[in-house]
Amino acid sequence: MKPAVRYLSYPAVMGGLALTLVVLAASGVAYWPVFPLLVVAGMAVVALLERLAPFEPDWNRDHDGDTRVDVLHLLVSHALIQISVAGAFGLRLWVPQWPPLWPAAAPMWAQVLVTGAIMDLGLYLMHRASHASGFLWRLHAIHHMPERLYWLNGGRRHPLSALVLAGPGLTVLLALGATPIAVGAWLGIMSVHLAFQHANLDYRLGPFRHLLGVAEMHRWHHKRDFEDAQVNFGEVFLIWDRIFGTHHDAPHSPARGEVGLNEADIPTTYIGQLLWPLRRSST
Repeated sequence: MKPAVRYLSYPAVMGGLALTLVVLAASGVAYWPVFPLLVVAGMAVVALLERLAPFEPDWNRDHDGDTRVDVLHLLVSHALIQISVAGAFGLRLWVPQWPPLWPAAAPMWAQVLVTGAIMDLGLYLMHRASHASGFLWRLHAIHHMPERLYWLNGGRRHPLSALVLAGPGLTVLLALGATPIAVGAWLGIMSVHLAFQHANLDYRLGPFRHLLGVAEMHRWHHKRDFEDAQVNFGEVFLIWDRIFGTHHDAPHSPARGEVGLNEADIPTTYIGQLLWPLRRSST
């Protein structure tokens, strides 16, 4: 069982999800409620796989009530995603359409891929900015705080940080007149990928780990020492890290006791984590 989970879980789940979402998008199926339900199902599979083949058994244990806080973060983060999709549908009716810039006649798989490239580059750039700016880092530090990595960490983001990270890419897509269902399909793919990216799951992607930001690569980005965590910023694709010199790989990714933050003053409650960056910025 474990070898099958190790080598087949990501390609089977992500490949099946991506294919299903693209086919549904091309066939004209309504986004709600089908697409969100498929995302929930995909994330549930990741959570189950963690129990079958954990990378670090201790990370499957609740740490001082962090599971409840992570659930709240995930719910808010995915509410923002749904609002973004609604905005992509709604605002398109009000934004002036220049001579067509979006390849609307292209196959849906190509439109989803172009959407992903634009979104992912924006996320990469803003992710790096969030590590360079004091205030943006305080917002983003909530994501780096946990001392364990598991599927819920993919949604652990301050709402303002989520807007900062996704805002530029979504704005470009809106300006280009992107097909809303292509945006929705990509956000669905990305949501389940983020669960895999942070999963406490012993899985491997072989040489493809250099192209995709999977857990064995992304754990380096969560190294406890801030200086060591300035690598592998890519959300889905690692091509940006290759281009801009932030790619890192090593035989063994960080494990128990090696992730988290050295800062000890971040609150452990959800409301406290929302207020902490704002209070710090005013002092």
